Amino acid sequence: MKTERDTADGAMRHREVLESLSGLLLALFVAMISSTVVSTSLPLIIGSLNGTQTQYTWVVTATLLAATATTPIWGKLADLFNKKTLVQVAIVIFVAGSMISGLSQNTGQLIAARAFQGIGVGGLQALVQVVIAAIIPPRERGRYNGYLGAVMAVATVGGPLLGGLIVDVPWLGWRWCFFVGVPIAVIAFVVLQRTLKLKTVRRENVHVDYLGAGLIAAGVSVLLIWVSFVGNSFDWLSWQTAVMVAAGLVLLAAAVLVEKKVREPVVPLHIVVQRTPALAIIASLAVGMAMFGGAVFLGQYFQIGRGYTPTEAGLLTMPMMAGVLVSSTVSGRLISRTGKIKPYIVAGTIILVLGFLGLGMVDHATPLWIIGIAMAVVGIGVGMTMQNLVLSVQNDVPLRDLGAASASVTFFRSLGGTIGVSVLGAVLANRVTADLSAALHVPAGQASTGSVSALNLKALPPQVQTVVHTVYGDATAHIFLISAAVAVIGVIAALALKPVTLRTTIDLAQQKETAEPNPVTR
Repeated sequence: MKTERDTADGAMRHREVLESLSGLLLALFVAMISSTVVSTSLPLIIGSLNGTQTQYTWVVTATLLAATATTPIWGKLADLFNKKTLVQVAIVIFVAGSMISGLSQNTGQLIAARAFQGIGVGGLQALVQVVIAAIIPPRERGRYNGYLGAVMAVATVGGPLLGGLIVDVPWLGWRWCFFVGVPIAVIAFVVLQRTLKLKTVRRENVHVDYLGAGLIAAGVSVLLIWVSFVGNSFDWLSWQTAVMVAAGLVLLAAAVLVEKKVREPVVPLHIVVQRTPALAIIASLAVGMAMFGGAVFLGQYFQIGRGYTPTEAGLLTMPMMAGVLVSSTVSGRLISRTGKIKPYIVAGTIILVLGFLGLGMVDHATPLWIIGIAMAVVGIGVGMTMQNLVLSVQNDVPLRDLGAASASVTFFRSLGGTIGVSVLGAVLANRVTADLSAALHVPAGQASTGSVSALNLKALPPQVQTVVHTVYGDATAHIFLISAAVAVIGVIAALALKPVTLRTTIDLAQQKETAEPNPVTR
């Protein structure tokens, strides 16, 4: 019986690969734009719903957490069932979540809807990588990573601009930030049905580790909830801290025990403990924390800290997205030409640190050209690391473990992003609360802007608006400095990676059988 591997091993021409990629790239675009289209409009959305800084953070964290928790499940399902069908199921879930988000009446409903949407996003992020790896050899994949980078750049550049325009146009309103992705998702579904041809691979006695995934999600959730409220609702040294931290650690320890014993672990420990996957995971955690944690607050900085409109904020973030586009495309081409990948990952992590150090120097009056240069440097670092870390792991595992290995790296990158957004959001919220209280001469911890959210600038008196601009503009630099410190861990992990030459076959076993002598030099 023909398998997906047979499909891939057939001499697929460049045009055939591009046709297969078209639907996948649309699906990836949908997943990415779901976050980017909201990024610049989120301050206005939360302000109109009279939400808080903590709720602002959780609207982002809910999606990331749901995507993180479900990514390894999607990856495992990709090793057991038809990958094309799974991508389409993820699209349907995404569309449902988008519709519910757009109909939300308060921040609680929006957070819950975004969590449901995150399940679909997690599937799209994981499965697109898996399917591409199933049809393109690692050596050639660098060439196509440029297309992935282009889609990511268009989504990250166009998303904020589109979101800003939507909320700035009176007859549309912020709800269309969620509705706008629905027709694109439907088009992706149809294109996939017509262009992607993959045979179904079924295994007997299928087991999916739902218990392990549930324990991981529960443990991470408890710790993130603790981070969101510690230092504000209760002290660092308190019984609430002790209970929540202990519960989170116990749940994660139980997850490890489950993963060791089950036959089909959601995070395969025998893969993640190997040198290359382990180091790639550490680097992905650091990059995810730095990138998601830092970048998600840029739109808020430009609007709340500098007073720009959502559309203007989208335009001002373009240098970072341009950096992602250029660096991912150029590095992908060079990797395909040389087969070397470690130098680009190392360089990318170092550049990422430098970019966040630059952003760590901004305040409410920093010239925009300085901020633009720093954002471009961050974008270059992101473009050289994110996809290439996944590629380094895919090159090191056999085809049968491809889905689980790819999803594991994506899982930990999303986990890092979730932790980063939650931790940095909590740091920012505490800092803003303290600084607003001091600036407005009210006791710390009290609602310094009355019953109106500080994010709803139009409802505040002019003199209070000025104070809020200054406080947010100055406080944001601290989270960028923390992002730079976290990104240093990524540099260390990248340096420890083994230098390899990417293989030219789909499966690792094929390379070992046909290579005499072995062209994979380590």
